Amino acid sequence: MERSGTYRQTLTGYRAFYPADLPPVPPLSLDGEMALLLSEADRALGAINTIASVLPNPDLLVAMFIQKEALLSSQIEGTQSSLTDVLGADEEHVPTVDVGEVVNYVKAMRHGLRRLRQEDFPMSLRLLREIHGVLMQQVRGGKPALTPGEFRTGQNWIGGANLKTARFIPPPPDAMQASLDNLEKYLYVTDDLPVLVQCALIHYQFETIHPFNDGNGRLGRLLITFFLVWRGVLEEPMLYLSAYLKTHQQEYYDRLMQVRNSGNFEAWVRFFLEGVVSVSEQVVSTTKRLQQLERDDTDRLIAANAGQEGIRLLRHLMQQPVVMVKDVEKALSVSYSKANTLIAIFEKATILKQISKGRRNRKFSYETYIDILAEGTELGQVEE
Repeated sequence: MERSGTYRQTLTGYRAFYPADLPPVPPLSLDGEMALLLSEADRALGAINTIASVLPNPDLLVAMFIQKEALLSSQIEGTQSSLTDVLGADEEHVPTVDVGEVVNYVKAMRHGLRRLRQEDFPMSLRLLREIHGVLMQQVRGGKPALTPGEFRTGQNWIGGANLKTARFIPPPPDAMQASLDNLEKYLYVTDDLPVLVQCALIHYQFETIHPFNDGNGRLGRLLITFFLVWRGVLEEPMLYLSAYLKTHQQEYYDRLMQVRNSGNFEAWVRFFLEGVVSVSEQVVSTTKRLQQLERDDTDRLIAANAGQEGIRLLRHLMQQPVVMVKDVEKALSVSYSKANTLIAIFEKATILKQISKGRRNRKFSYETYIDILAEGTELGQVEE
């Protein structure tokens, strides 16, 4: 068997890939340039952990970064939504199928993190199936997902219209389960390779096995966050790695195929670590800019005599930056009239901007905040 696995002719005439077990044999080379890159990636993640530890309320930004990751990961799969669409959506009554898919990703992320924080619920294939069930919940107006929460029992493929024209064919169902069992065991190996390298291998292996009928790409990227948080190297789920994978989308797919075709795990791991460094720097920079924006807008509200309710509304906008008057009324437990007055103060201070037309059911956006957060989520932004 080759280092990453072998292509074999099946009885029905197509060539499928049978992945080798993890870890790779011969072992990965982590010397020289790779060792320096790994050290840089470790420091970059450490910077995220440091800035998260000093945030007065990290949950506010974590919620935003989860939604950004959800949007970016879904955009890789072709979803056409903006961050404003997602932030302004009612999770129970999503306006479009595309927004609904992003909302499902957010729900799947929250569900998985909640499960992993339960001491009696470990990382496992069972957890992956459960998360897949949340991820692939039917969105009203969309097509029902194929077997949500269940591993496939038939052959699937990547690219092309059928098995004859497919770019890549994962292992058939009879070989898939053995590969999944090995992957589950490898989640618990702690004396083999650095956690970031293991994470890169686990993502590659999951995408190669492609165990579900649909949603493998999104779940594989969720798995990155879950694994890093579970292993304790990422204290808060603030790493939106899909930003890098989206920008370098073609290289992302090519690097995965390179492993399958030539066993070059090192090139894939290098690409993955470069992504961790790049996005970690973005996270730290974005967090600092949002903190500065909060300080500046707090000063403006004090100058505008917005009172304690105004400061409380600003904190609420950092968690929900698209609001209606009734949302403010409910969130702050104030009268509708008071909520309306507060929004008028925020508009005059150019903190809020009306994004809906007319005077009924007005919707307002914390535009500067969203603009900072939305960098990299523009539709169609991929590498040249």
